[in-house]
Amino acid sequence: MDAFTAGLLQRIKATQSDLSKARETGDDYLADVEQAELEDLQRLAAEHGVAVTAA
Repeated sequence: MDAFTAGLLQRIKATQSDLSKARETGDDYLADVEQAELEDLQRLAAEHGVAVTAA
């Protein structure tokens, strides 16, 4: 796995975690921000052929 792929997968994992925390605490604004970030990262992964597994 190259550095780009590893970094991207790490960012996706961290964003998924942050999104879960935001939802758990009821922070709707932060949840929206994290959801948008996650969607951007997933789009980037798809554009570069990086397989993202569900966490």
